[in-house]
Order: sequence, then structure tokens, then C-alpha cells
Amino acid sequence: MLADLHLLGLLFASLVVRDLRVNAQASDDTMLHYRDNTGLEVDVIVGVADGRWAAFEVKLGQGQIDAAVALLTFASRVDTAKCGAPAALGVITVAGYGYQRPDGVHVIPIAALGP
Repeated sequence: MLADLHLLGLLFASLVVRDLRVNAQASDDTMLHYRDNTGLEVDVIVGVADGRWAAFEVKLGQGQIDAAVALLTFASRVDTAKCGAPAALGVITVAGYGYQRPDGVHVIPIAALGP
């Protein structure tokens, strides 16, 4: 699998989505995926029953974290009068430290996910 990083990235994304789905189902939250006609895509949007929501991108390596720009673009297109502001925007990665970037996007290692 190390010879095919694209496949490894897809498998990692599936693992993250599964983990998030288990946590979301345990608390009756919803999970969505977003893609529009401009090519903008967000891997996971978690909606909480009280109206809060968060959006996440899943990236295999630390070098891909700058792709978080998609989250900022997505958040700027959301009608916050109807949906509210995001509770969090995050990039979930394989390993490393969790931190908040200067643009407000959180970098979250998969090991930090939990209920």
C-alpha cells in the first residue's frame, strides 16, 4: 500500500469517516458530505441535534494540511443566518500534534478522536 499513496489516502479517509460515524450515531448526530458544481468538496460535515455543526477534511500527510483552504471557502459560502457559524473547522491527519492554525482551522490527529 505504501507504493500507492492515493489508495492509502482513500483507506485512511474511510477509517476516519467510520470513526466519526460511530461517534455521531451514539449521540444521534448527522453526518454529511459536501460537493458542489464548482468542485468544492468537504469530506465530513457533522451536525449536532442542537443546531451546531462542524466540517472536516481528511488528509493523509502533514504536507496536505494547506488543503484546509477548502474548509474556509466552504464556511464562507454557508448562510450563517440559517445554519449558524461552524462550531469547528478541522483537518484530520494520521499523526502529529493537534493545534489550531492562524486561520482558525484545527489540525487533529486521528488518535485524538473520541466520544
